[in-house]
Amino acid sequence: MGILDWCVLTAYFLVMLGMGLWARTKVKTASDFFTAGGAMPWWLSGISHHMSGYSSAVFVAYAAIAYTAGFSIYIWWACSIATALVIGCNVFPARWSRLRQRLGIISPLEYLVTRYDLPTQQVLAWSGALLKVFDVGAKWTAAAILLQVFAGVPPLWGVLLTGTVTLAYSVVGGLWADALTDMSQFVIQVFAGVVMLVAVMARLGGLSSLWTIWGRLPPGHARPFVGQYTWAFAIVYLLINTLSYNGGTWNLAQRFIAAPSGKDARKAALLSAGLYLVWPLVLFFPMWAAPLLLPNLADATQSYALLTKMLLPQGLIGLVLAGLFAHTMAMTSSDANAISAVVVRDILPALRKDRQRPSDSAQLLSGRICTLLFLAMSMGIALSADHFGGVMGLIILWYGALVGPIAIPMLFGMLRLFRRSGPAAALASWAVGAVAFGLIKFVFPRRIDQLPGDLTTTITVAGPVLSSLFIFLAVGFVWPSRDAKADALIQLIKEDAA
Repeated sequence: MGILDWCVLTAYFLVMLGMGLWARTKVKTASDFFTAGGAMPWWLSGISHHMSGYSSAVFVAYAAIAYTAGFSIYIWWACSIATALVIGCNVFPARWSRLRQRLGIISPLEYLVTRYDLPTQQVLAWSGALLKVFDVGAKWTAAAILLQVFAGVPPLWGVLLTGTVTLAYSVVGGLWADALTDMSQFVIQVFAGVVMLVAVMARLGGLSSLWTIWGRLPPGHARPFVGQYTWAFAIVYLLINTLSYNGGTWNLAQRFIAAPSGKDARKAALLSAGLYLVWPLVLFFPMWAAPLLLPNLADATQSYALLTKMLLPQGLIGLVLAGLFAHTMAMTSSDANAISAVVVRDILPALRKDRQRPSDSAQLLSGRICTLLFLAMSMGIALSADHFGGVMGLIILWYGALVGPIAIPMLFGMLRLFRRSGPAAALASWAVGAVAFGLIKFVFPRRIDQLPGDLTTTITVAGPVLSSLFIFLAVGFVWPSRDAKADALIQLIKEDAA
């Protein structure tokens, strides 16, 4: 990176800080800080949902998969997310908005006290918050890797730089700052992504390279399923994405909660689905073409960064790097806001003897403090990512495998079909999923590794979520819960008012 690149990157960080300070003027209450006061336009909510759904890990871990396995990542990741949102758009997004409208919730877990009970809510809150620390830590690690490749900045300083800027605007501006910076970051990354696409096509023969490169790439790179990324893995990941992107991942639920109405929440989900269907084709093409321009790389996670350095002049390198950071900062800031909402609205009141929430001003202050602490802890995890399997291990294995046991009770608890699955089903589902992950990851890893290569990743990811789903249904059938308050809640959020 040259001086011009650093100027572009510095200007980007300053713009993010400025938008955070401006957003502070819109934050007067805890509701403003955590849910934008329920006044976020559907198009902003949809773009923010999209930007908050992936980070610069895409340009590190997923770039490595695109380099080694080719087109399959578009099928099991991008198409899977788009399909998951279409499947859930008429079921979950509107219910999240109605929970805020009719029950006044701010945190995605608030309604669980009525739907199940306090112990169930607390188990999901504590475990989910802990899991998110590791997930966000992986995002910082990915950003640090990119900065190290581009500019030789040590990982410690890369984590501190991106983390500190994100921390500043998140603590000050809350969800409004997150959404507004998401919008500006979306514009930046669209421009940067198109620049990268054009540069790669120019090197490979122009527009025709979009279809001619596939015959020149290694065998299997044009297939929808290859190696460990089989059709079975894609189906499992579709289930995980359906749970995650429809609100099982708390920061994504907040985008729907912040929508003014159920109709707006559905439109936001469909906009995000459309972006996932189209935009990754632009992002991934340089990654798919990388083996032709950078053959035999020892570390495929560096392929996108090395490609950028090879093809782009000064100034544009800084722009592309800003676009990569945009994803990480969008996702981590929204995660921090969601976790803070859970801590302030659900965990801290449960620790008080009277179970009462403090005043609104105290909640707002607590939210800012929790945001700061969460981001600081996740930055610490980032500096120890190698102990957890690196970026790939944290993103695909840890988070992909453990999101199901937390999301299943959250999402299915909204539906009348599962009204007989009560607290026992929710806790058993969570416990069995966590135990399944522990057995697969720590007790029987050698036996799992001895299976055919195309089954190892599938079993690691599928085991916990399928176990959780089965137990949630089975316990509800064998030991049905009959709770009038839970039934009334499900009915209350079922449909929009006439």
